[in-house]
This record gives sequence, C-alpha cells and structure tokens, in this order.
Amino acid sequence: MKKLEFGKRTLIMGILNVTPDSFYDGGKYSIWDRAVQRAEKMLEDGADIIDIGGESTRPGAEPVSLEEELDRVIPVIEAIRDFPIPISIDTYKAKVAAEALKHGASIVNDISGLRFDPEMAKVVAKYNVPVIIMHIKGTPRDMQKNPHYENVVEEIKNYFIKQVDYAISFGIKRENIILDPGIGFGKKLEHNIEILRNINEFKKLGFPLLIGHSRKSMIGMILDGIPPEERLYGTLAISSYCIMNKVHIIRVHDVKEHVHLRKILEAIVGA
Repeated sequence: MKKLEFGKRTLIMGILNVTPDSFYDGGKYSIWDRAVQRAEKMLEDGADIIDIGGESTRPGAEPVSLEEELDRVIPVIEAIRDFPIPISIDTYKAKVAAEALKHGASIVNDISGLRFDPEMAKVVAKYNVPVIIMHIKGTPRDMQKNPHYENVVEEIKNYFIKQVDYAISFGIKRENIILDPGIGFGKKLEHNIEILRNINEFKKLGFPLLIGHSRKSMIGMILDGIPPEERLYGTLAISSYCIMNKVHIIRVHDVKEHVHLRKILEAIVGA
C-alpha cells in the first residue's frame, strides 16, 4: 500500500470530480478518458494524492444512486491504480468505498465523518486504510440553510473527539485517522474564517489535518462575489496560510500552481 508521509511538508491532494454537476469543474472530467488524462496531468504536476469523487457534495446537491457512483469512479481508479501516489475515494457510501479499495484506492475521504452509512467504519477497519473524518452540519442538500453555532471551533473539536472514539471502537487505528473541519459544509463565511484563524486548535487533537478550501464560496464572498473560475488567487492565499501553519494536507483543484507555491515557501522558510 502506498503510504502517506506526514511532517516533512504539506501534501497536495488533487481533486478529480468525475461528476456532471460539481460546483467548479462539473462535466469537465465526467468522461472516462478525460478523467484519466486529468489524473495523469495532476501526477505530472506533482500531486501527492489524487482524490476521486463520483457524487457532487456542493450546497443543494442531490444524491446519486450507488450504481451510478460506482460506474463513475471504479473505471477511473482501475486506470490509474499503478500511479506511484495514493488514490483517495471521496464517498460517504460504504459499498463505494469497499469497491474503490478493492480496485486500487488506498484512502477513504468521508464528508460525513463515518455518520451517513453505518457500514463505513467497518469497511475502513477491514481494509486498514487512512480515513478522512470531515465535519458537516446537515447534509449537502440542506447544510447551507442558516447554519448556527455557539462556538464553531469548540463544537467541531467536540465532534472530532466523538467521531474518533467511534472510529476506534470499530477497530480503525489512530494512526489512520485524518481530520477535516469541513470548510463550507454547513458554515457561514464567519464560521469558515474562524476555523482558519484557529487552525492550530484542531492540530492540538493530535491527528493530521486536511483543509479543503479550493475555489469555495467563502473566497467569492470575500472578493465581492467573483465566480469559481476567478477564485484561484484567493485559493492560493488561503493555501499559503495553511502551508505556513503546517497543515498536513490541502485539497485543491489546481495542482501545478500549488506545487509552485509550496516550493517557493519552502525555499524561504524551510519545509
């Protein structure tokens, strides 16, 4: 199994959405050959991980069937399974995760934090792979309908403590757990900013931290409503902040630009 190495540098996870309706690149890579070519380009550009998703989780997104999601992701995973970097499956369905792991994936990225499918924790434990436990309030369909927190940082930390205990109770190893506070998943702009301002609070929990902010609506809100196509520079700004704060993984659409960014920062401040 291809292993993740934490501590040397921030790892760059490239996003590969094989969906027709993702908020930024929906439809671009929903055809098999385009998806494989995109994966090859991300590998060439220096991605450390490729994260493949077959169901959009943008605000308001409708779920897709198990069969449709499998048809979208499995052929792509099979085509790139021999890449020298890990492949992550972005799903909350245990059956999709299991099939992806059988066909070459080696990480599970679950937006529900193991909550939407009661079989997911069993699958992760069985295959003994890293799992990304993300925080989400609600579901993609309703998560942005006026989300409320008394203290967003403390509530997410408490959620992580609970879900880590849940994961371990199923036999998932502590060293296989990665945490993601879920930028944009049931959060208003002020919540997202508060999460980023307090990023080191989440690191105190003792697990690798992933931040997924690429081209998201918070950037558009800060920059006077610009669309996703114009949010690269804003994404790079947040990525710089994350790298400087030694976040373990950043999940991004634009791999080459982030590899360059990381290289410049490492030249100045060290890895």
